[in-house]
Amino acid sequence: MNLSLLAARARQTLCLLSVALLAPLASFAPLAAAQTGLPGGVANGVFQSAQTRAELVAHAPDGVRPGQTLWVGLRLDHAPEWHTYWKNAGDSGLPTELRWTLPEGVSAGEIAWPTPRKFPIGTLANYGYDGSVVLPVPLQVSDNFRGSALPVKLDAAWLVCRKECIPEEASFTLNLPANGSTAGHAALFEAMRAAQPRAIPAGTSQLQPEDGFLRVALDGLPADWRQRPLEFFPELTGVIEPGAAWTQAWDGARWTARIPLSPHRFEAPTQMALVVAPANPPGQGAGAAGVRLDVPVQGAWPAAAPLPAAVPDALQAALDANAARNGPPAAAPASSIGFGAALLGALIGGLILNLMPCVFPVLAIKVVAFARHADDRRAHRAAGLAYTAGVLLSFLALGALLLGLRAAGEQLGWGFQLQSPAVVAALAVLFTVIGLNLAGLFEFGHLLPSRLAGLQARHPTADAFLTGVLATAVASPCTAPFMGASLGLAIALPPAQALAIFAVLGLGMALPYLLASWVPAVAQRLPRPGPWMQGFKQFMAFPMFATVVWLLWVLGQQSGIDGAAALLMLLVGLALAIWAWGLGGKGRAVLGSLSLLALLALGVAIGPQVVKLQDAPAASTSAPTGVQGVAWEPWSPQRQAELSAQGRTVFVDFTAAWCVTCQYNKRTTLADARVLGDVAERQVALLRADWTRRDPAVTQALAALGRNGVPVYAVHRPGQPVKVLSEVLSVDEVRAALAGR
Repeated sequence: MNLSLLAARARQTLCLLSVALLAPLASFAPLAAAQTGLPGGVANGVFQSAQTRAELVAHAPDGVRPGQTLWVGLRLDHAPEWHTYWKNAGDSGLPTELRWTLPEGVSAGEIAWPTPRKFPIGTLANYGYDGSVVLPVPLQVSDNFRGSALPVKLDAAWLVCRKECIPEEASFTLNLPANGSTAGHAALFEAMRAAQPRAIPAGTSQLQPEDGFLRVALDGLPADWRQRPLEFFPELTGVIEPGAAWTQAWDGARWTARIPLSPHRFEAPTQMALVVAPANPPGQGAGAAGVRLDVPVQGAWPAAAPLPAAVPDALQAALDANAARNGPPAAAPASSIGFGAALLGALIGGLILNLMPCVFPVLAIKVVAFARHADDRRAHRAAGLAYTAGVLLSFLALGALLLGLRAAGEQLGWGFQLQSPAVVAALAVLFTVIGLNLAGLFEFGHLLPSRLAGLQARHPTADAFLTGVLATAVASPCTAPFMGASLGLAIALPPAQALAIFAVLGLGMALPYLLASWVPAVAQRLPRPGPWMQGFKQFMAFPMFATVVWLLWVLGQQSGIDGAAALLMLLVGLALAIWAWGLGGKGRAVLGSLSLLALLALGVAIGPQVVKLQDAPAASTSAPTGVQGVAWEPWSPQRQAELSAQGRTVFVDFTAAWCVTCQYNKRTTLADARVLGDVAERQVALLRADWTRRDPAVTQALAALGRNGVPVYAVHRPGQPVKVLSEVLSVDEVRAALAGR
C-alpha cells in the first residue's frame, strides 16, 4: 500500500471512534435533562427553594441616563428560622456573592450592605439577615452609554443556614428601558436605604487591645440609643470571638464594651471599620439601622496563640457542609481578558497543539503523504481545505456539545471526552490498528472488500476531512499554553462568541497544513518522494504504540489496573485477529474465524472491566516529594477550607492523567528541588485536584478561577486574592508566587 493510503484507510475505522465518542457523551443528556427538574430553579425571574425566594429587582425612576446612577439588588426572602450572611459572616458561613455582566459603559459598585443582626448558634454566632432583605448595588452609567435598554445579568451565590447550611445559586436577567421609569420596588429600596448604617466620624472613639480582650469606647452615637443594649459588628473577620460572652455599659454619652479577642486571629490592624446598632429580635430582615465608624486602635495587639491541631467541631461542620456543596470557599474573579485577546490566545494554542505527542504522528504522516504528490497542486489545495474543514467542524461540534451540556446543568469542562473510559478505550483501539498498519502487519486492502478499500483513492478529499476529525479527537484534551484563559472566558460568553473561540482554536491547529497546501514555497521545502518513505512509515508506528501506552495509563487512572489489563488483552486479541485475516489460503478462514471468536469471547468476559470506574483513591493518601515533611495531598473543598482556616498558604494543582502539559509540569517544575525547598521553608500545603474522571467539585473550582480545563495552578494566601499561574510553569514563577510577589 502506498503512503497516501497509510493513515487514510485507517480512517475507515473512524466510524468505530465516532460511535464510541457519541455513545458515552449522549449518556450525559438524560442526566442533564433530569437535573433541570431539580427544585430551586429560576422561573419567570424568581428563584424558589424550601429555604429562600430570590429575585433581581431594580430602581431607576428616571430611566437609564448617561452620567447617572441607578440601583439594582438581590432580594432574598427567607423561610422562618433560616438566614444568609453579612460581609463578615461571624464564626462560620459565607457572605452572599454577586457577579454582574453589564454592557460597555456601565459599571457595578460594591454591595451597600444593610445593617446585619446577630444569630447565636450554641457557642458560636453569625452575622446576617433573615426575613426579607435586599442587597442593593449602584450601577454607574457613563456619559458614553448609548442604547434603548440596559441588559443586566446577575450570577448570585449565597449560603442559607438554620442549624444546617445549604449553598444556593441562580442567574437572573433584567432589561431596563432607557426612557421609561422602573420604580415598582421603590419601597424596598427605600427600606434598605434606611437600614444601611450611617457613617459618623470616629471623633474621640478608640479601640484598645489587651490580653485576651478588646476594649471599645465609642463617642457620638445617637442620643436615643443611650442606656439601650447594642450589637457590635466588626467588618474585619477573625479578630473577635462573635459567640463569646461580653460586657457593655453606658458612661453618659460614651458607650463602652469589653469583647473577647480571637486567640487565633491573623490581623493586627491600626484602624478598624465597625458597625454598631441597637439589638433587636430576629425575623425582621436587616437589623435596626446602625452607624459605621472607622476607629483607631491604641496600643499593641497581644501575640496570637498558635493554631490548634483542628478547628472547633461546630465550625468544621459548617465548613464541611458548605464546601462539600459549593466548592472552594473563596472564588477568584472570572478571567478578565478581552474577547480579542481570547481569540489570539486560541489561535496560538491551536498552533501549539500540533506539537502534542499524540497529534504529531498523524500530522507527520499526512505531510509526508502530501510530499508524495506535491506536483498536484490543485488536489492538495482541496485536501488542505478539507482537512481544515474537518478540524474546524470537529472543534465546533465539541464546543457546542460542551456548551449545551453545561447549559443543561452538567458540570463539564474542556477535555471531558477523555473522562469517559469508553472513549479512551476506543482511541486506544484506533491507534493500535493504525500502528499495526504502519508497521506492515497488514494492509487494509487485504482485509476489506475492494470497494471499501478503494474509497480513499476515489475520495481523497473525504480522507483529508476525516484526518482533521481524527487529529481533533486526539488533540482536544491536550490543553496547550495560552488556551486556559481563552477557554475559561468562552464558557461565560454568549454562544456565538464562545463558538468563535473554538473555531479559531481549530484554525490555529489546521493552519500549518493549510499553508503547506496553498503556499508553493512551503511545498517546495518538503522532502521529495523516495525509498526513505517506506522506512519512515514503519518508524511512525512506534509513536502510535507510545500513544496507546499513554491511553492505557489514562484508563488505569479511571478503571484501575484490572481495566487497563483487560484492554491490553483485548488489543492483543485484536492484533491476532488482524494478523490471521491477513493470511492466505485456508489459514485465513480457519485461524481468522477462531481468533475472531476468541476476541468476541474476551470482549464478553473482560470487556466490562474496561469501562467500569474504580473507586476513587482514599482521601487520606499522600504522595511524597523526596523532601522531608513535604507531600502532595488529594484536593477536596473541605481540605482546602481546613488548611485556609489554619492560616497556611495552599498551592492547588488541577491536573489529569490525559493532560500532557500537566505531566510535563509535574515532572519538571513541580519536582524542582528549589521549589520544594521553598514549600518546606514556608510550610505551604500542596493539594492535587485530579480531573482524570468526572468530578463536579473540581469543575466548580475551575469555574471559580475563570478556567475550564487543565492544567491550572492556584496559590491561595491568607488575606490575599487567589493567584492563578501560567499553564507551562517555570521555577521562577512558582517561587515568586510562593513568596507572595
